[in-house]
Amino acid sequence: MENDVLKIALVVNPKAGKGKSLRVLQQLTFLLEHRNIHFISFIDEWPPHFKGFTDVWIIGGDGTLNYFINHYPDIRLPLVIFKGGTGNDFAWKLYGNCNLKEQLEMVLSSAPQPVDAAQCNELLFINGVGLGFDGTVLKAMKTIRLIGGHIGYYLLVLKTILSFKESSFVIQSHGKKEEQKFLLVMINNSSRTGGGFHVSPKATVNDGLLDLITATPLTILQRFFYLPKIQKGNHMQLPFIHHVTGEEFIISSDKELPAQLDGELINASTFHLKVLKQKFLFRYPL
Repeated sequence: MENDVLKIALVVNPKAGKGKSLRVLQQLTFLLEHRNIHFISFIDEWPPHFKGFTDVWIIGGDGTLNYFINHYPDIRLPLVIFKGGTGNDFAWKLYGNCNLKEQLEMVLSSAPQPVDAAQCNELLFINGVGLGFDGTVLKAMKTIRLIGGHIGYYLLVLKTILSFKESSFVIQSHGKKEEQKFLLVMINNSSRTGGGFHVSPKATVNDGLLDLITATPLTILQRFFYLPKIQKGNHMQLPFIHHVTGEEFIISSDKELPAQLDGELINASTFHLKVLKQKFLFRYPL
């Protein structure tokens, strides 16, 4: 990719990652200027459109990316997400554990590739949705923000394990219907959530499918025992875990439930989820 043909819009969430996004912006600005790559930064106010730019590079976490795709749902310019947030799960999926300089090298040598997104009721998401337990964990957002992504999320999970009561769900997909109590109900486009929990290790972002992970009720001791396995992604063969893929799911409960959507809190009693195949373009290595 020739530097002189790039005109990048750098959009930044200054509140992401307790200031991490601004530090990433400073470092990325230095690297781009060193390479004579043209860019304009947007921090406090993002533009209504990106006409005249070749790429949009986003600095923030999963919530920032979720905000972006819901405000620019029809954008077809190549996108990049830099790890400037708390969890950075989707950025990890595309770029792994690389540092900023390594990611920039990846991006500059990668052609735009289509990536699936999905819709939950009226909102878009790109990483995943967690109902019930996951939403209850997210209600204590202050702990996550104050302590930090993975550690904060882990502590909240441990606290929620002690008191959480499973809800009854009705899950409909492809003409099939299942009604049962579940501890976990997660619908994923990508594989990781909570800043490092590999809940859906088989999920890929370009297969045209969503991955539904459910877990049937467990005792408190079982929850504590199996949590490390779920964190590391070693849970898929456990007898209480059920995994299916599909293009569309309708999931309902007899009461309104909290849910996390790309790390953002929503509430509903019915969740209508469907994949949006090849919705966005990202520069990332295949």
